[in-house]
Amino acid sequence: MRTYHAESARAGLEVLARAGLRPDEFSRELIAIVGRAVPFDAMCVATTDPATGFFTGSVKQNLDEDDELNYEFAVHEYATEDVNQFTDLARRRIGVGILRDDTGGDPARSGRFAEMVHPVFNAEHELRAVARSGGSMWGAYALYRRSGGSGFSPAEADFLHGIESTVATGIRTSLVAAAADPTDDPTAPAVLMFDRDGRVTQATPSADGRLADLGGESWTRLPAAVASVVSAGRARLSGAEWVLPRLRVRGRSGRWYVMHASPMQSMDGSGTQVVVTIEEAGPPDVVPLLIAAYGLTAREGDVLRGVLQGRSTKEIATELHLSPYTVQDHLKVIFDKTGASSRRELTSQVFFSHQFDRYGAAQRPSGSNLAIAG
Repeated sequence: MRTYHAESARAGLEVLARAGLRPDEFSRELIAIVGRAVPFDAMCVATTDPATGFFTGSVKQNLDEDDELNYEFAVHEYATEDVNQFTDLARRRIGVGILRDDTGGDPARSGRFAEMVHPVFNAEHELRAVARSGGSMWGAYALYRRSGGSGFSPAEADFLHGIESTVATGIRTSLVAAAADPTDDPTAPAVLMFDRDGRVTQATPSADGRLADLGGESWTRLPAAVASVVSAGRARLSGAEWVLPRLRVRGRSGRWYVMHASPMQSMDGSGTQVVVTIEEAGPPDVVPLLIAAYGLTAREGDVLRGVLQGRSTKEIATELHLSPYTVQDHLKVIFDKTGASSRRELTSQVFFSHQFDRYGAAQRPSGSNLAIAG
């Protein structure tokens, strides 16, 4: 890997991370910049829910946008054991893995490689990395090289490790960058039924609108987020209790959703179907994610919640056992991190930009100014 290409790519990523692009736009630019330093034949970038690690969206280059492939990929990630799964990489000190190295030179030991990477992607080499910030995984990406090409080097893996926090910042920024479309009216929760092969068998009328907002279609193309929870729901059918099929995802309209999957059982305890529910998220679902996306500390998050609930500085100070002066100091930091200049602007930025009513309002039941942070 040429040093000047790596330095140019790092500089480009620093600018990109603060550009305030939407998640799909950021991912496309990320692919282009990474390619300057680490050549590849195909690449996929996924955003993830930092609380669960499930894919919430994906952008691919030189890979088929096939619904069944998306589902199969998610099954290998969430419903089976495999080498260098993203959730495993996220628990390592260095969240990067070269498949050939991590299988002792025999990548066919990986079910993902044997069933997808080699026969479907026509690739011989895989390099995976995660993007973490604040102890949470915000995204993940995989690079592939075709047959006949050289394998990925430790230097290329080190490059991906070195850009991890910058990429995570870019994803965090993208989640709070765009305002929601106020003309997008709320609708009833969408419910979809899936068979054992991950195909939709039934759906409520509202499913069309919800899936379209997430970049898919009810019967022909499912978003990455849906494939994630369906595969996790399938794992539950097999008795995997460690998988929680739930995630938060932001649609193209800017509206937030909560998505969760549940396995369906018959009277005899057997079952092959999974039901997925997609409903609008409320502040209790999304405010914790926004606190993390803005890079706020736990105490700053407590102060922000008080502001969103309409409490005065004195009331917040009393509740948190702080002095009013300390609360004001926290507010100054919050304004700096969010780009707001007043309580009113801060409240508007959270509620109106993310299509919420007010914090603490009754919710339906449900299952750029960021600093680079490592």
